[in-house]
Amino acid sequence: MPPLKIGLVGTGHLGRIHAKCLDLLPDEVVEVVGVFDIDSSACAKTAEKHGYHACKTYEELLHLADAVDIVTPTPTHFVLAKAALENNCHVFVEKPVTTTLAEADELAKLAAKTGLVVQVGHVERFNPAYQAVKNESLDPVFVEAHRLALFNPRSTDISVVLDLMIHDLDIVLTLIPNKLEKVSASGVGVAGESVDIANARLDFENGVTANLTASRISLKTMRKIRLFQRDAYISLDMLDKKAEVVRLHDHDPENPGLLQLPTSAGLREVVATYPEIEPINAIQEELRSFANSALHGSPIAVDIAAGRRALDVAYQILEDIEVRRNKYKAQQA
Repeated sequence: MPPLKIGLVGTGHLGRIHAKCLDLLPDEVVEVVGVFDIDSSACAKTAEKHGYHACKTYEELLHLADAVDIVTPTPTHFVLAKAALENNCHVFVEKPVTTTLAEADELAKLAAKTGLVVQVGHVERFNPAYQAVKNESLDPVFVEAHRLALFNPRSTDISVVLDLMIHDLDIVLTLIPNKLEKVSASGVGVAGESVDIANARLDFENGVTANLTASRISLKTMRKIRLFQRDAYISLDMLDKKAEVVRLHDHDPENPGLLQLPTSAGLREVVATYPEIEPINAIQEELRSFANSALHGSPIAVDIAAGRRALDVAYQILEDIEVRRNKYKAQQA
């Protein structure tokens, strides 16, 4: 089977990273047939560096490609993805999937009608730390996530919820597929009106709670997720690519654990394991997964429905933050 003919759309910071990752994929998996950016100078530089054909228009790229990798600002996602689907091209689109839920719904209908693949770039699904534990018996009753980043003026046009927290929202919603009952959130803009620090509590109908914190004006970087469940504690360091699984086991005199605990079920032991972490490039792997779905019909790793759900909850969080901010402003008036 010939490789997937793919076109790269967007040559900004993340687009250039995608270009490197596309180059790392085997020739039998993808063939980059062109690149397009409204900034013709940036487009030409990327094309020259990677040996791509620089397309003068998006229409030219769609004519050459069987699929597109859309790495552009969120407000452009819908128009670019819709045009690709209408031109019989599979779509990989960075997160958030679209600006509005209505746009996501329209893309979903179009994808279903055409039978084309649309994958959303929630890259943490491919993080080596998460990959190392995703086949464990994950059944959390409480999830805690912290995503802290140094200040970067490049992303201040959107809230930290849509910029950073949405990564953890996707993981949480993957782990907890139950109906979301309540959202409580607070946030503040430090560098401007857009929310730079946010905290959200999500309560699900099955009694599970998730607490998420995101900041882009921190003095240090952190990307950690902790899962608390019956007889187990699982810690994921998404930044340093580490995982720790602490479980309660029946007492084994020949292999004593870290700590012995007398329980109503008898003597039990705390045993810590450290799953092997595969040295994978998450972006490279999500693009490989997309190509396999387009070429071979393998399940879509992150489909439009998943991207829409994360966007929906992100907007619920922002709505609650705005309600609280307005209350605070009214009290200060």
